[in-house]
Amino acid sequence: MSNLTEERWVAADLRAPLTPAGRTVVDLLAGVIPRISAEAADRDRTGTFPVEAFEQFAKLGLMGATVPAELGGLGLTRLYDVATALMRLAEADASTALAWHVQLSRGLTLTYEWQHGTPPVRAMAERLLRAMAEGEAAVCGALKDAPGVVTELHSDGAGGWLLSGRKVLVSMAPIATHFFVHAQRRDDDGSVFLAVPVVHRDAPGLTVLDNWDGLGMRASGTLEVVFDRCPVRADELLERGPVGARRDAVLAGQTVSSITMLGIYAGIAQAARDIAVGFCAGRGGEPRAGARALVAGLDTRLYALRTTVGAALTNADAASVDLSGDPDERGRRMMTPFQYAKMTVNELAPAVVDDCLSLVGGLAYTAGHPLSRLYRDVRAGGFMQPYSYVDAVDYLSGQALGLDRDNDYMSVRALRSRTSA
Repeated sequence: MSNLTEERWVAADLRAPLTPAGRTVVDLLAGVIPRISAEAADRDRTGTFPVEAFEQFAKLGLMGATVPAELGGLGLTRLYDVATALMRLAEADASTALAWHVQLSRGLTLTYEWQHGTPPVRAMAERLLRAMAEGEAAVCGALKDAPGVVTELHSDGAGGWLLSGRKVLVSMAPIATHFFVHAQRRDDDGSVFLAVPVVHRDAPGLTVLDNWDGLGMRASGTLEVVFDRCPVRADELLERGPVGARRDAVLAGQTVSSITMLGIYAGIAQAARDIAVGFCAGRGGEPRAGARALVAGLDTRLYALRTTVGAALTNADAASVDLSGDPDERGRRMMTPFQYAKMTVNELAPAVVDDCLSLVGGLAYTAGHPLSRLYRDVRAGGFMQPYSYVDAVDYLSGQALGLDRDNDYMSVRALRSRTSA
């Protein structure tokens, strides 16, 4: 890994990757993006997952982009460069980028487990990372419970576990080989703990429902997954600590897992800008003053968006390799700039796309126009954890005002589910 302090940084506006591994990934993407872009409109209309694109990703090694080179991957570790690659792909199709993000994120977090986990966890992480590098594993995260459901683990009486529950909004699910499922379990004394079992797709009792009909991100394969007493081996369970522990150290992992997604929404805004400005320039003659004002505003907000995201990613990259000091403080040091950037993106990216519709006019107000797809896709950013808008307000205001609160949204969800049950 290169030394962050020795690099000569360019303006952090996501224009280009900063490392050799990042440039390799972006170069490999360049060969597949034209087809993904050409098929995006049809896949959005029919809501079909781009299986062929992910098969090509596997052949090119892109399914192992964030797997360490020692384990056969492309060795992409820099969060900034991951976001840059996702931005490039999202300019062609945000649905494909969202699904690929799931795999890249899992590579990053599994690498940490491989480097710092207990021996059984390190062994499990290495098996999965090598399979990802070979293009044989597609690993999803299953976080959000279906309404009224608590996904839980129960002892099988023989040292293993049985998992039951139902998860929604599981992206990349059509091709997933493994699911990292956020669940709860009870100790004998009634204490509730968070845990993440790894469940194989062919596990008895696991059903992937083909029921996604989203407003946007329609080709992302964001499905529901049902678990009915699925067996889980003891060495394929990641313990995440007691509910309500108020451990801000977990914010570091949540940042690494999610911050690169901001590149997707920067890519959507950039694609919309290019369509609208190209339309305006192609009409001939000098555009009217109102159109020029919109164009200037688009580029100003895009620069503000990209540089804010770039700064947050640069901060996260520096903090992610610094394991010295207080773990809780490190978690906050990573999460807080991430949330500043996320709030900025969730405000500016939809505004950019909206002004692009104004610039193009009524022609864009049809289901088949590319701006229609971008208008729907960009809105998904506001729902992504961590944090959705209300949770982000709670977190950022809590930091500013010094409020004593649980910042782990998974823990907060678990407490709510127990209270409402």
